[in-house]
Amino acid sequence: MNKRLKSYSINIGAIIVIYALLTLLMKTGIINSYYEVIVISIGINIILAASLNLATGYLGQLALGHAGFMAVGAYVSAICTSHMNLPDTLQLIVSILVGGIVAGIFGILVGVPALRLKGDYLAIITLAFGEIIRVIILNLKITGGARGLKGIPPLTGFNSVFWITIIIVAIIYTLINSRHGRAIISIREDEIAAESVGIPTTYYKNFAFSLAAVFAGIGGGLYAHYYTVLDPGYFDFMRSIEILIIVVLGGMGSLTGSIVAAIVLTIIPQLLIDFADWRMLIYSIILIIMMLFRPEGLFGKKEFSLITLLKGKQQALNTAPNSNGRSE
Repeated sequence: MNKRLKSYSINIGAIIVIYALLTLLMKTGIINSYYEVIVISIGINIILAASLNLATGYLGQLALGHAGFMAVGAYVSAICTSHMNLPDTLQLIVSILVGGIVAGIFGILVGVPALRLKGDYLAIITLAFGEIIRVIILNLKITGGARGLKGIPPLTGFNSVFWITIIIVAIIYTLINSRHGRAIISIREDEIAAESVGIPTTYYKNFAFSLAAVFAGIGGGLYAHYYTVLDPGYFDFMRSIEILIIVVLGGMGSLTGSIVAAIVLTIIPQLLIDFADWRMLIYSIILIIMMLFRPEGLFGKKEFSLITLLKGKQQALNTAPNSNGRSE
């Protein structure tokens, strides 16, 4: 218990330090509006990658329609905002929760029939769902059709993205380290064996898939209220692939891997912006090299731990040779 309390204290302290540092850098102008966009994009990508990792990494189901759930959350939350008159913070919270819930409902509707399939078949079904959602959005008047949805109030800011990202990551981490999380992981390892020991595999598969859809919908709601304009073309098949690349690069089954990969893959395209003609080529080569030398991803199925890092440094200091050349 003391070890767990110490771990939580260190993590909470690190989160507060990061928040305070980023806030200070923004207020002093060191992080200007351009870099603030990148920081907020990183937060949204972390939400999307962590939620997809729940379905693909921990549950072991290859889903290629995550952008569809993001689109549902984005459009539903944006439409909700236009019909509400609440204080900004409350309005944002209510709208993204509604968007997340509706995305979760779509997750259940897709998951119940689709999760009976496995592998490539499931990937094709979820891919088809994402494209169906995009086509429906293109042909609905309430969503603005092909012109997109405009005039969305800019309710999303750094504070909201940062803390909502922290909450979602904390929920996923807590879930994975609970008995429910162990049941989900057991399905990934061997579904037949999990079912033979009494784990309700169908329930847990739909639960994890729909929860991933809820978080993707919340990420979409934050996106809608930051950029204030929604283009149906943004939520295409390639957006789902980009989210999947983040998960694969970080490690399928590693939450901290998804966080690090989301940061890296959001920053790299911006660093290469001066090489406009070669940017995507260089970006692709970097990904190929990474997959060749680390096919399991940056972290594999492991997690980065601050307390383990600090303990390792303390052990290194304790075993460092003293002035007489002997270990202390």
